[in-house]
Amino acid sequence: MDKIVCTCGNVNPAGTELCESCGRPLNDETKEKKIVDMRYEGSARRSQTYNKTIIDKVWNFFSSVKVGMWIIVAILVAAAIGTILPQVFYVPATNETDIAAYYERIYGTFGTLYYQLGLSDLYSSWWFQGLVGMLGISLVIASLDRVIPLYKSLKKQKTKRHISFLKRQRVYGIGKADVSEESLLKAEEKLKELKYNVKREGNAILAERGRFSRWGPYVNHLGLIIFLFGVMLRALPGFYVDETMWLREGETLYVPETHGYFLESKEFIYETYSKEESKEVYGEAIDRVGTIAKNYQTDVALYKGPEGAVAGHTEDLTFEKEASIQVNKPIKFDNFSVFQMDFRLDELATMTFQLQDKQTQQSFGEFTIDLADPQPIYELNDGYKVEVMDYYADFTGFEEGVPQSQSPLPNNPAFLIKMYSPEFPKGETSFVMIKETVEPLGENQHKIAFQSVETRDVSGLTVRKDLTLPLLALGGLIFMIGVAQGAYWNHRRIWIQLLEDGQTVIAAHTNKNWLSVKRDLDKVTDVAHLPKYLDQQDIDSLEEKVDKVEGV
Repeated sequence: MDKIVCTCGNVNPAGTELCESCGRPLNDETKEKKIVDMRYEGSARRSQTYNKTIIDKVWNFFSSVKVGMWIIVAILVAAAIGTILPQVFYVPATNETDIAAYYERIYGTFGTLYYQLGLSDLYSSWWFQGLVGMLGISLVIASLDRVIPLYKSLKKQKTKRHISFLKRQRVYGIGKADVSEESLLKAEEKLKELKYNVKREGNAILAERGRFSRWGPYVNHLGLIIFLFGVMLRALPGFYVDETMWLREGETLYVPETHGYFLESKEFIYETYSKEESKEVYGEAIDRVGTIAKNYQTDVALYKGPEGAVAGHTEDLTFEKEASIQVNKPIKFDNFSVFQMDFRLDELATMTFQLQDKQTQQSFGEFTIDLADPQPIYELNDGYKVEVMDYYADFTGFEEGVPQSQSPLPNNPAFLIKMYSPEFPKGETSFVMIKETVEPLGENQHKIAFQSVETRDVSGLTVRKDLTLPLLALGGLIFMIGVAQGAYWNHRRIWIQLLEDGQTVIAAHTNKNWLSVKRDLDKVTDVAHLPKYLDQQDIDSLEEKVDKVEGV
């Protein structure tokens, strides 16, 4: 696009409102303004200059502050919707099919739709990550669109400015005060005393302080961009792991998402406070709730499997170390940390039954079902055997004659069993529950009689790996630096200039805290006997009030 040539001879990029050299207004709209807009020093922004190609349109879309705000609103709304139903992390299911069935069973059609839209695993869903990515793109483009012209303009700013630039500053004064070389020297000395960087060119002075504060918002943006980049990295394999595993006493399980590591639970320890031990602190609480946990921990052994080891293959494991996992005291290995987060006491481990004759109570053999891994066939004495046709770990009842289980946890186990005997080679069918037995195909001669149960404690462990934490911490630190930079400092500029007709012009600008720059200007004018200045915004406000009064 065509460049804009100022009267002073400086060539400015298309879209520039104030000459980068002398400060003259370059378009009619700017010339009509009594106070010039100094947010970007009147420099040309790409989004306001180019609008022809598809790249221009994409750039202009993402550089808009309104677009950025709507993306943030969309992210907040999505995050709010994600709290309506539990996330996958809290669902008592182990595979995708079970998870989908859980949402459908518990929450109906809404739960199915919720799961299919990815709301059940919101922060890992592709569309939520896409929104985060769009926010990052918006921050990058919006920052570049503003920071590049601002940097160029501040870097090129001249000491001498045209009178049309100075009189359009909010703080402005002009008069024929007796300003001599000595006065300028006093002004220069006082400004340096006030910690200003002073530049002088002939009879013109530019005093500047706190320019670095102008970069505060862009430092904020940089911190947010780094933070969002770290958040998006969590969606890539290997960067972030947050998994739950339930480890039973005596059990050895593969640690999810690790490279061949296994944990064996040696023992679960649960300790509570007694009244005598903490009578003053927990006495009333113990009376109210019964028990208060003092300590719960899992004593574990860590093993490393051979190359390519996966869940279920516990052969040829190499012992690594032993540890006691407590709350906030994890076992650490290979960038992973395993925390003690929960526990279940006295979970059903095995159930022992007998196959008996219903009339005589004669036993034909005993069998024990491991509730974590029930076998399909249990061979008994003299040709008798039992087949476990189906297993319902957390039986909740029948729906249209079909048994239902709400979770894979053995909270209320039930079995569909076929009993084989010499008298009944085709088998007799029985539905066995803890407190009763149902014979769905008619009365049987044989029955399954409950004998005993074994329990064991279960540790709820959280497996975590987070390689993005350094990035998140860096982003947060940079963001806070930007907040402090923009909040506690301000960019102040004071211009003092002797005109050829003998008049003296003073002007000042700051991006905020106008009282501070006025106070500094008062100190300088008192020492150097400069003309009085006015705050043109206050004058405009006064004129508006007068017009309203006259109108009434």
